[in-house]
Amino acid sequence: MPPKKVAAVVTEYRRWSHADVILRNLLDGYPDGETRPDLELVALYTDQVPKNDLSRDLAKKHGFRLAPTIADALTLGGKTLAVDGVLSVGEHGDYPTNDKGQHLYPRRRFFEEIVAVFDKTGAAVPVFNDKHLAPTWADAKWMYDAARKRLVPFLAGSSVPVTWREPSLVLPKGCELGGAVQIAYGPFEAYGFHALEGLQCMVERRKGGETGVAAVTFHPGPKMWDRLDAHPWVAPVFEAATAHVPDHAPGDIREVTAKAKESGTFEVEYRDGLRAFVVFPNGWVRDGFAFAAAVKGAAKPAACRFHLQSGEPFGHFAELTRAIDALVRTGHAPYPVERTLLTTGVLDAAMTSRFNKGERVETPHLAIKYQPTAWGPATGPVPPLKK
Repeated sequence: MPPKKVAAVVTEYRRWSHADVILRNLLDGYPDGETRPDLELVALYTDQVPKNDLSRDLAKKHGFRLAPTIADALTLGGKTLAVDGVLSVGEHGDYPTNDKGQHLYPRRRFFEEIVAVFDKTGAAVPVFNDKHLAPTWADAKWMYDAARKRLVPFLAGSSVPVTWREPSLVLPKGCELGGAVQIAYGPFEAYGFHALEGLQCMVERRKGGETGVAAVTFHPGPKMWDRLDAHPWVAPVFEAATAHVPDHAPGDIREVTAKAKESGTFEVEYRDGLRAFVVFPNGWVRDGFAFAAAVKGAAKPAACRFHLQSGEPFGHFAELTRAIDALVRTGHAPYPVERTLLTTGVLDAAMTSRFNKGERVETPHLAIKYQPTAWGPATGPVPPLKK
């Protein structure tokens, strides 16, 4: 069988952009040098073309179409849908930021133009959306509803849920959790989304599956410790999580973060009573997303690190590409897009809470129910970093 033909719609295509680290797997194969996805990139639309653009030279090398519009990319210049799948990568590029600190990437605009082609041609194919669905809840929900209305197989999200875990931890389906902590670092929106995806891919396996989030609160700087100290279960879980952070500054974590420009925590109150904290000890943590949870009946918290390669070949994006490959080949998302709909909503609420100086944001709109699938983390060896 020939590979499935796909079009990519991206904000920009430069070295180490998300377009690069995902699409390189289609063009050159996976980092193992032996396997490749069953996908052929036949058309590419770039919304912006920076000075260090790679797409023009890659089109000459690989022979894919450089499309002037999104519609042209999906139809290959004709009147019918001419691809088997669409990859929408709305990350990086010169786009504005709103007052809440949300980077206004054009993910909804991309999706609107994609489904407009579906409507005009009377056909639809699977779509992958990189990272959170959109910066704001209203746009994310519009995209989700538009996909469901048209029965579009839809996948989205971060590479964190599919990357290697050290140790390789998969919580038992149906386990009872007493609380969870996710350690993060970096900017609250851009990296907070990855942290929420790491948290969610773990806690969604609890008894009853996912039922949604009731409220979200952002606690800034030193105030985060007061909130963490208010819950007796947090201390051992937090200690278990930070024990899996591979690189951090010396000294007491509270003293170090007090000197940082920005640190804080997202407090997530789930509808079934579970409480979780995404903690950003910026200034102390230098690298690493780590998770821990109190599991009923276990002597100690379950904990792991999410292993993300900090350089070439960015193996965790190859693992994300494997999920995209499964989406397009089978016509079914390997894990629920509802996971990313939920994390998108939680992130939007957290940024709203931060903007409103730590106001608790109730989220009745996040009564999102779904069950986890068996698609889990990467297995096998991590590809070596290129020197």
